[in-house]
Amino acid sequence: MGRLTHFDEQGQARMVDVSEKQETERVAIAQGEIQTSAKTARLIAEGEIGKGDVLAVARLAGIMGAKRTADLIPLCHPLSLSSVSVDLTLDEQACMVRIEATCKLKGRTGVEMEALTAVNVAALTVYDMCKAVDRGMVIGNIRLVHKSGGKSGTYEVRE
Repeated sequence: MGRLTHFDEQGQARMVDVSEKQETERVAIAQGEIQTSAKTARLIAEGEIGKGDVLAVARLAGIMGAKRTADLIPLCHPLSLSSVSVDLTLDEQACMVRIEATCKLKGRTGVEMEALTAVNVAALTVYDMCKAVDRGMVIGNIRLVHKSGGKSGTYEVRE
């Protein structure tokens, strides 16, 4: 761990200059979950949520969120993502929707924030679509589980 790169010598926030970095293939995978009530999990499984197909809409929202990360996080670089996938899996027994987002590009900076944003936006979308029947849902355990490419190499969560 070195110094914080988003601050200049005077301690002012700045966007990191990546122009001298090598372009490499970069991949980031983030995961998270949203705990629901048993009733909500059943309604999602049966397609009975009034706003529509919860998992399909949340998947699209997560993809859109990844693409808009630089608009949401002030010092993130706008990136030309080559791939974004968001997978949502309902575990009806555990009353939980598990979310995994994978972002890829060939570029000078990583895509960790895009993957994390995708998971958060997908989870918030599940909440929004289901809040009429379950305001007690809990979004959590959002984390980066894999990152590869760039000077710092590969990061992998060991579970």
